[in-house]
Amino acid sequence: MGLPLGFSSFFLSLLLLFPALCTSQDTFVYSRATYFGSPDCLGNPKGACGYGDYGRTVNDGNVGATSKLWKSGAGCGACYQVRCKIPQKCTDEGVNIVVTDHGASDNADFILSPRAFTKMARPNVALDLLAYGEVDIEYKRIPCQYPGYNLMVKVHEHSKFPEYLAIVFIYQAGLYDIVAVEIWQEDCQEWRPMRRAFGTVWDTPNPPRGMLTVRSQLTGGADGPKWLQTNNVVPSEWKAGVAYDTSVQLT
Repeated sequence: MGLPLGFSSFFLSLLLLFPALCTSQDTFVYSRATYFGSPDCLGNPKGACGYGDYGRTVNDGNVGATSKLWKSGAGCGACYQVRCKIPQKCTDEGVNIVVTDHGASDNADFILSPRAFTKMARPNVALDLLAYGEVDIEYKRIPCQYPGYNLMVKVHEHSKFPEYLAIVFIYQAGLYDIVAVEIWQEDCQEWRPMRRAFGTVWDTPNPPRGMLTVRSQLTGGADGPKWLQTNNVVPSEWKAGVAYDTSVQLT
């Protein structure tokens, strides 16, 4: 006997909805977090993502290093809500952090900047929370948000015009991971892959001359993997250490 039309439609709706529920970003994961030493309580400008000073001050210094969430560098720039599990010491909101470094400490998934670690604390108990050294936490991935900023392509300081180009993406909003980067080779009419040098730094020797068009492959969004192309984003006379605006932003 077949199912009534109304019931079968309801059952089908549940099946379609169930995968979305299972992959919801509202699910927290239990782990542990500690913090690293910092003279100014901010991030580490020598972090393994390759962000430099951006990695020290982005998100008001609420940053952290990860171990298994590092994803061989693809986890750089991801944002997480982290909240500790000591009711008398910790707020319900916790802290929103940006991944800027790689590191491991026992069973801790996060090594936070001192500023981020103490932001999990209730008023007037930040020093008490620091005294724990390492705490139980729960965390979830959240979209990064940078109001007033577009995605930018920064020419890394190690670049040497015109024979060696390294780039890093900053102000990367949304829930995406950048897993591949290519640069347009005009004379050959083909896309040329860039190498992940380390962290989120992508490089290539002997880059094409003229203005450069770059595209990056993104994963993690609701629509599945996609390519984001930014035309003529890097000028022909590019300079090391300078960031160039793509005029687009991820959501």
